[in-house]
Amino acid sequence: MFPAVSLARALKGRGNEVIVETWPQWRQEVEAAGLDFVSADQYQVFPPPASGSPGAGEAAVALMPLLDEFRPDVVVNDILTVAPALAAEAFGCSWGTLIPHIYPVQDSGRPFFAVGALPARTGLGRGFWRATEKALKWGLERGRDDLNAQRALIGLPATDRFHGGTSPDLAMVTTYPHLEYPRLWPPSVHVTGPMPFETPHDDIELPPGDEPLILVAPSTSQDPSNHLVRSALAALADQPVRVVATTNRVVPSHPIEVPENAVLVDWLSYSQVMPESALIICHGGHGTVARALAEGVPVLTCPAAGDMNETAARITWAEVGRSVRWSLTGPRSLRWAVAEILGDPIYRVRAGQIASWHRRHDGPAKGAELVEELIARDRGRT
Repeated sequence: MFPAVSLARALKGRGNEVIVETWPQWRQEVEAAGLDFVSADQYQVFPPPASGSPGAGEAAVALMPLLDEFRPDVVVNDILTVAPALAAEAFGCSWGTLIPHIYPVQDSGRPFFAVGALPARTGLGRGFWRATEKALKWGLERGRDDLNAQRALIGLPATDRFHGGTSPDLAMVTTYPHLEYPRLWPPSVHVTGPMPFETPHDDIELPPGDEPLILVAPSTSQDPSNHLVRSALAALADQPVRVVATTNRVVPSHPIEVPENAVLVDWLSYSQVMPESALIICHGGHGTVARALAEGVPVLTCPAAGDMNETAARITWAEVGRSVRWSLTGPRSLRWAVAEILGDPIYRVRAGQIASWHRRHDGPAKGAELVEELIARDRGRT
């Protein structure tokens, strides 16, 4: 949601009228950013729901009255929110897609997205990944069939495209080019750089001293037992570092032991702590990683699920950090990985190069320009 709010603010700042449609729990943050808010229905994307809850096609039908009233020139959907993409196509306006992580379309000879594998270094390895593309195509065909069933519910014809939830006219990939493998990019796909957004929060008191500061910033959804925080605090208790850890409002089921060189809070401002940090330990959520690299801070990821595995692989490939498998995320492995990253300057150098790029490139501004160019192209065609 945060990259969408960041893009919406940039569009409004350029004189556009903008509505953000998202889940009701984000109303306060959206309106505090000076944006108009509309509550979105929750629906299941794929496969079609068997429980009777709405799917993407029904949710798109429910969106049509809003489009009829607002008369948008463009709809921007998140890559996982298919309903607004279908509604925009049915309404007949421009449609762009926001991708808040690494570009997920597999290139030939590359590993499957989200498995966490690094690129093959030999022709044999590349041949292996090419051999798996038949299985990938089968999955994409099945996903396309599911999508076409949803398209029929809103009166759209079947499509032969894969990745039908991504606009064929504009896809904005909100990551750093340094984390993308070399490839031939489709002309509609643009790596804009991250689109950060942060809710305000009071500063916290940092641990005293001059030792390197390490921030432990876990996922808000993937670690209900606070395992990463517990392991990191135990790993670093007797090390010459200072530690700030946050539960990110995941309430502990039992007390967390906090050593003398650490503080534990339930929430914090990344903009306060990350610039002071020497290392960020996290699950590998793209938003957290992007914020760390914007400050030139290396990252140690412990990916728990989904695209976190892909982000972890890209961090290793770009030499801006290391990764520890989630099943191995114990105090001993974390202590070893922290010592390696802090002891080798290459990680800080590479992260600093990304920070330098970030200072020269405004992701939200670039995204707003691309959206306006899409509108202008469509107006020119009509």
